[in-house]
Amino acid sequence: MRSLPARCSLCSSFLIENGKISRVGNVDPVPADCEVIDAAGRVVTPGLVDAHCHIGLWGTASSSEMDGNENTSPALPGLRGIDALKWNDATFDVAVRHGVTTVVTGPGSSNIIGGTFTAVKTAGKNPDSRVICQEICMKMALVENPKVNYGRRNMAPKTRMMSAAIMREQLFRAKEYYRNYQEHGEDPDFPFDFHMHSLMRVFDGMRVKIHAHQADDIQTAIRIANEFHLRFSIEHCTDGYLIVDELVRNHVQCLLGPTVGGKGKIEARNKTFEAGQILENAGITFGLITDAPFVPIEGQLLQAALYVKNGLSREMALKCLTINNAIITDIDSRVGSLEPGKDADVVIWDVEPLATLSQAGIVIIDGQIAYRRKAGESNVDYQKL
Repeated sequence: MRSLPARCSLCSSFLIENGKISRVGNVDPVPADCEVIDAAGRVVTPGLVDAHCHIGLWGTASSSEMDGNENTSPALPGLRGIDALKWNDATFDVAVRHGVTTVVTGPGSSNIIGGTFTAVKTAGKNPDSRVICQEICMKMALVENPKVNYGRRNMAPKTRMMSAAIMREQLFRAKEYYRNYQEHGEDPDFPFDFHMHSLMRVFDGMRVKIHAHQADDIQTAIRIANEFHLRFSIEHCTDGYLIVDELVRNHVQCLLGPTVGGKGKIEARNKTFEAGQILENAGITFGLITDAPFVPIEGQLLQAALYVKNGLSREMALKCLTINNAIITDIDSRVGSLEPGKDADVVIWDVEPLATLSQAGIVIIDGQIAYRRKAGESNVDYQKL
């Protein structure tokens, strides 16, 4: 069993009680009323985590269901991804079948500040039970998307200079608002500002996800984050391997991907699966993401396998799909490893999950079996485990 705490380790068994992992190691004696799943010969891992995607906000049927970008203003920090989430999106079912038990999903990158991401389980008895955190991170972007979205309408930003200026202006305003709120927030005549009230949380510990592909955009993101002392991660970080010393010097955490697919997007022209090995050798904390639905969420393991093929260690690849993704999104107290006290999100695989033909046989979310592969769909009869 790959328990994947701070370091990858093996253990023999674990006990699940009330949706949590209560014991790891030798569970003896086994409680009399306990359902036993014998996974001998199989591979057991924590549920996979996708730390940056947009499932539930982008519809699969028509443009009327696409709620991921509010293209009316470049800075809208008061938006909440959870308010547009389609809980019955079929992509959640696909995620479960492929071992993804937690996703961090939210607005796209058409805006400089797009609103907050939410962290949810991919299955559960009702929407409320699936929520880990309604608003886990603030989304920002320093890329071509805001320039194209607004520049073609002769609106700001039309250049990278203006993109950075808008981000700084909003942060200056939010910092001043936060200072005033701390001093006068209880006053009945305090001038409440909806968007600043949301954005000020980045000065109180809320992590910022900064979407950046190119080296220059990554460096601008680091510069601004350091100016305002933000907790942040670089999302996509396509050129990060080209400026790895900058990432190390600034203790940058990053989420790589999607790397599968072509290089049609100009910002992604330098993407390579060799980036994983470079970041691992440099000691950088990073994860792997799909950006689903733009890359199908079922491609998460395939993408990781291609990183391994190009030099990333298998141990690190599994961490990048589990505990690292959880750490970088501040949900590692709940998910990402099989440790006592954490949510019982478990996947039983027929073979090593990074093998090309691997399949999830049983997927457990919050201690409940969310998926069990049917007889005949695998060379293992998971109905009898």
